[in-house]
Amino acid sequence: MKAILGGRLIVPDERGEFRALFDHALLYEKKIAQIVPTETLDGETRASFEEEIDAKGAFVAPGFIDVHLHGAAGRDTMDDDEAAVPTIARYQPSHGVTAILPTTMTCDFSAVRRALGHIRAAMTQRHGARVLGAHMEGPFISAARCGAQDAAHILPADFSLIEPFLDVVKRITIAPEELPAGSRFIGDCRSRGVSVSIGHSDADYDEAFRFLTEEGIRHVTHLFNGMPPFHHRAPGIVGAALDTDADCELIADNLHSHPAAHRMLWRAKGGRHILLITDSIRAAGIGDGESELGGQKVFVRGASATLADGTLAGSVLTMDRAVANFAKNTGCGIPAAVVCATKTPADGLGLYGEIGSLAPDKRADIVIFDDDVHIQKTIIDGEIAFG
Repeated sequence: MKAILGGRLIVPDERGEFRALFDHALLYEKKIAQIVPTETLDGETRASFEEEIDAKGAFVAPGFIDVHLHGAAGRDTMDDDEAAVPTIARYQPSHGVTAILPTTMTCDFSAVRRALGHIRAAMTQRHGARVLGAHMEGPFISAARCGAQDAAHILPADFSLIEPFLDVVKRITIAPEELPAGSRFIGDCRSRGVSVSIGHSDADYDEAFRFLTEEGIRHVTHLFNGMPPFHHRAPGIVGAALDTDADCELIADNLHSHPAAHRMLWRAKGGRHILLITDSIRAAGIGDGESELGGQKVFVRGASATLADGTLAGSVLTMDRAVANFAKNTGCGIPAAVVCATKTPADGLGLYGEIGSLAPDKRADIVIFDDDVHIQKTIIDGEIAFG
């Protein structure tokens, strides 16, 4: 048995809300065993621990889950290289991430197939953060809102294209207004366990509201980005997302959306149904200079990654900074911000019974960090992966 003592444990209360718990110890092996008052651990018990970590007052939280990232550390999910996804996964624990959905781009579909094959292989191995499967960001999107994606490779939604990869694809972003009348695409995805998200879409409010309440879509890809801007006479996808209980991704880098938008999202959603993502590209962790995304040149300067025309092209954000930014911007506090990086993404993938909180019998995926969300230690399946 191993133990973490002396920390502020971020755990769910009886209502499922996350709170900081003091003077308790977290006992674990590959899975979490118990959370007990520290005073109940006598000297003999503590002497029997295989490993004891003193958190020294830091937060102890469930590991972060990033369900939308394209790359990091010089590698991209679309690279035709079996080492790419493992390299991306190894980078994640240094920023508190213990599970990921590597995300594909709108490219020639033969390249998408190859990427999904590499992700499938990575799902069976351990090289840093756990690879849960893939998020397909396209190619079934709208040319009107393709952003940094290549419109030349957009395709009509066709379930047969993803059917060979149903063991890999966990979420797919589409522009639902592009579906032909009577399309069964959303229903086919949901019946086979694939979450469908609206994004890179030009849908109006009525269309988006219908898809989010009646047609089986429950998720919105990077809210505010890749969609029409909110207008009081044309609320669009943003209005529909705020007007329903759809889960909304947010790139909390203070560039893709203003901190005030974070506060409005937090209030409109009542603190629920918000997922922090990075949407990171291969330049994450590399620094300033020229990079690449989907075959297009990207220029990185500080926290900004853009195409030559100034279009934002993913980010170089990390999840620890996303949690810190969101907690500061909204005033919601660290435990509530952690929900957006753990419980909500896990729940949206149907995995909250296994990961996403510190509770007995869940995987021992744990992150320890200070008040400014600087990562001190990351543990995956009970083993130290960083720190």
